[in-house]
Amino acid sequence: MTTQQLIEQIQQKKSFLCIGLDVDLTKIPTHLLELEDPIFEFNKAIIDATHDLCVSYKPNVAFYEAYGIKGWQSLQKTINYINLYYPEIFTIADAKRGDIGNTSSMYAKAFFEDLNFNSVTVAPYMGKDSVEPFLAFENKHTILLALTSNEGAFDFQTKNVEGKELYKVVIETSKSWRNAENLMYVVGATKAEYFTEIRKIIPDSFLLVPGVGAQGGSLQEVCKYGMSETVGLLINSSRGIIYASYGVDFAEKAREEALKMQVEMQSILNNL
Repeated sequence: MTTQQLIEQIQQKKSFLCIGLDVDLTKIPTHLLELEDPIFEFNKAIIDATHDLCVSYKPNVAFYEAYGIKGWQSLQKTINYINLYYPEIFTIADAKRGDIGNTSSMYAKAFFEDLNFNSVTVAPYMGKDSVEPFLAFENKHTILLALTSNEGAFDFQTKNVEGKELYKVVIETSKSWRNAENLMYVVGATKAEYFTEIRKIIPDSFLLVPGVGAQGGSLQEVCKYGMSETVGLLINSSRGIIYASYGVDFAEKAREEALKMQVEMQSILNNL
């Protein structure tokens, strides 16, 4: 998927919502546990109920790897279902990969060719040669961890390196990498005050923003400081949507929560 196709979808749906499909078998409705593949059935119901309200789905790969081969098969069935029935949706493998070049090439092949995701999250700690193998894929996107929303983010990401915060060094350096136009960045919503500084470095890049909702981030604040001329934001919500209900009405309640966010996003877009 091209960046322009993603922008067009945002314009059509009046939404820049990304829904995280982080499936925990201890949290899904118990009636699904009787089915052959409860993870996929849960995802399928959520997707069918919300696909017109969001522009992206983001499975966190750890929630599938934890269940071994069956979990990986559930992930594959999920991405295949999205690609088949809702091909306009931008898909994100939240895998946080990154290793030496030949290993990164295999990670990229797994997520871009075998599973056919549109994008994958990547850790930048090992530098250029660990990221460029992902960037080599045409019309695929690499989402670099820049400034995350977790408590430990302050251990390294905001430390000064020769007078500049490390996250800024990472973002600035990444702009020089081969095929850097395929980069997007993870910036946590709980760090809304940093968006102004980030936009000075990457005014037009898409930012994947976790932390709105259950983690306390403000959609209005993120948009105020982080929105670009083409929106440039994918606001992720996981638990607040997919676990809105633990009953048989879980998909209906998920839609209600997704609709609340879409309506708020539409209001923001209409006021631009």
